[in-house]
This record gives sequence, structure tokens and C-alpha cells, in this order.
Amino acid sequence: MARRCQVRGARPGYGNSVSHSQRHTRRRWEPNLQSKRYWVPSLGRQVKLRLTPKAMKIIDRRGIDAVVTDMLARGEKI
Repeated sequence: MARRCQVRGARPGYGNSVSHSQRHTRRRWEPNLQSKRYWVPSLGRQVKLRLTPKAMKIIDRRGIDAVVTDMLARGEKI
């Protein structure tokens, strides 16, 4: 499964590790993904999402129903 936030779409960032000798080697920064279950009244069931902490704050602010509606509108599988 891809390392991607289901709400915000955050993906790994890519770049270089630079050592003291200035040698560049490729590396990636993984998003801080957490698994969390939410009760969604509009669906009448619980959904399990892979989220970043920023996405959890968005759900707290907007509500799970609004976020799930947006996810379904863009074709995200829940």
C-alpha cells in the first residue's frame, strides 16, 4: 500500500542526504501516517483511515461527514 494520506494526499518527499564531506546520497522523507477509526453517521459504519496528524486536525475542524463526502467525490476508496 502506498505511503499516502487518504485525506490530504501527502506523499513522501525526495531529496539528498548531505554528509559532512558533502557527499550526496538519495533519501526520502516519509509522511507521519497514523491509522485511525472514525464513526461516520452518513454511512452508518466505522471507517479506518490512514492519516497524517494535520488531516486529523482537518477532520476535527470540518467534521468527518464533510471530509468523507469530499473523499468520495474525488473517487477515494473508503
